[in-house]
Amino acid sequence: MARIEAFSTDCGNGRKFSVLYCFQMGLAVRSLFPSLGMAMSLMPCVRRSLSAFCCSPKQALLCQGVKSQFFRNLILETISEPIKTQRLSGSDSGIVEVSLDRPGAKNAIGNDMLKGLRRTIEVMNEDPSVRVVMISSSVPKVFCAGADLKERRLMSPEEVRHFVNTLRSTFLSLEALHAPTIAVVEGVALGGGLELALSCDLRICGGDAVFAMPETALAIIPGAGGTQRLPRLVGKSLAKELIFTGRKFHSEDALAMGLVNYCVPAGEAYSKALEIARDISQKGPLAVRMAKVAINKGMEMDLSSGMQVEEDCYERVLNSKDRLEGLAAFADKRKPAYNGE
Repeated sequence: MARIEAFSTDCGNGRKFSVLYCFQMGLAVRSLFPSLGMAMSLMPCVRRSLSAFCCSPKQALLCQGVKSQFFRNLILETISEPIKTQRLSGSDSGIVEVSLDRPGAKNAIGNDMLKGLRRTIEVMNEDPSVRVVMISSSVPKVFCAGADLKERRLMSPEEVRHFVNTLRSTFLSLEALHAPTIAVVEGVALGGGLELALSCDLRICGGDAVFAMPETALAIIPGAGGTQRLPRLVGKSLAKELIFTGRKFHSEDALAMGLVNYCVPAGEAYSKALEIARDISQKGPLAVRMAKVAINKGMEMDLSSGMQVEEDCYERVLNSKDRLEGLAAFADKRKPAYNGE
């Protein structure tokens, strides 16, 4: 029998927020918070409430097992103003969509968006059930316009340094995320927005996409990985031209120079990205994870050292349950059921 509970808590400034969730046989079905910060601030209260459900030692043990998945889902389903995160359902349950949502600022990256993105990456990295991440925009004709220059004008040099360092480390965390990431670019991706896309494993753009690294026009340089990732993708000479001049280039140019994997008609980038995400999510998750590690680490080494990384990663999959399941499914002529072990 399902059990529905609710409680209210003071969120500060005289505001209260009610939490409603349902337990059926000890499993948390859903929780919803209006912001990531509120979700985190309410964690102790939620933990106490969850523990209160356990009226026997057996139920207490069950609740302990449920808690970690409950809190991951709680945060992944959180709706925050600049960042929206949604896990797809059914056969797509391993796919998570992260949407940038600052329509009034063309998705410019300010402190709140940066904090939300950083925390979202941390949560996803702790959840092995996440198999693919799609990063897109809910704002029409805009992926991300870069850093929020209105906020930047009010910062001291030390605050700017801290912000840029945090942005750089956040994109490094995104690049190192255990699951493959796909940037879905419709409209403009400028400065930090392009650097965000470069931090992803794959990039799909619509025909109306516009890219640029315009930082030199502001007497600065790309500071969140642009000077390093761009030349690794398009070559040193072309990267220098694009960064020195800050010129804009369009979707066809991005495809020709190897910046994006696919260029599709405007408005169809999401569909193409979802097609690729579904394809990836059906593969062995541990194998995909190790392939990403082998490629990322190996590209920073000489060939001989890279071969050693590949050997180490292959060793991880050699004794996995997924590998045996893949062989059994092939022999039985059925679809494999991988669980990442």
